[in-house]
Amino acid sequence: MGLEPVWLLFPLLGLVAGVLAGLLGIGGGVVLVVALIALLPAIGVAEAVVVHVALATSLASIIITASASAHAHRKRGSLLWPSVAWLAPGLLLGGLAASRWAAGVEGGLLAVLVGLFCLLMALRMAWPSHGARAPIVEPGPVPRGPWLTAAGTGIGAVSALVGIGGGSLTVPLLVARGVATVRAVGTSSACGVLIALASAAGYALGPPAGSDLDLPPGTLGFVHLPAALGIGLGALVAAPWGVALAHRLSGVVLARVFAAVLALVGFALLLKPG
Repeated sequence: MGLEPVWLLFPLLGLVAGVLAGLLGIGGGVVLVVALIALLPAIGVAEAVVVHVALATSLASIIITASASAHAHRKRGSLLWPSVAWLAPGLLLGGLAASRWAAGVEGGLLAVLVGLFCLLMALRMAWPSHGARAPIVEPGPVPRGPWLTAAGTGIGAVSALVGIGGGSLTVPLLVARGVATVRAVGTSSACGVLIALASAAGYALGPPAGSDLDLPPGTLGFVHLPAALGIGLGALVAAPWGVALAHRLSGVVLARVFAAVLALVGFALLLKPG
């Protein structure tokens, strides 16, 4: 594939990511990572660092994607700000710490971790708890407390390791506490902005000192800036479409669509040659 067609694919990926962000609260990262692993070698990213660059670029694009999704959810009243405030310190700490650790880990191991994570979350979301069936019109619970900060640390760390906005962890957590799925998705979108900021910053610092990894032009550390920008611009257009769709689907349908996406991506990573 030539250079120009590859560059045109990044905004198209952004459209997909934007719909997924609004619909499922996942920032599109879980799909973007697999697509970027396949596409980045065509623009000069070496195999030794392709997984790192895919993770970092996905997270950088999620800053834009999740922001658009969170704004659209806020306008519809499906964002629980008190829960975001309690989660925020942990999300920032976990995302930054884990991204710096991942910068020194071999790429093949990271790919396997992403694939296994997707399959585990698919199993969890295929059978949603009672919160997924809660009527959207009811206010419902608003989780608060230090336990959310502790949970946020784990969510931020795992998200940085697998290149996502954290929705595949934040949504099930909130649903298990009785939050309707559409509100959990909206809240997760705001959390995704924080995770992406902290994690992308960690990856942008680049490989550990003394590393001889070869990074191509256009990267800031492991973040491929042109690709992230192209994806983010596409996502800006599409995120409101996903939010509108989320408000028309039942919670159970939403959770099972989420599970199907995660399972497909997980198998794609685990079956990837090499």
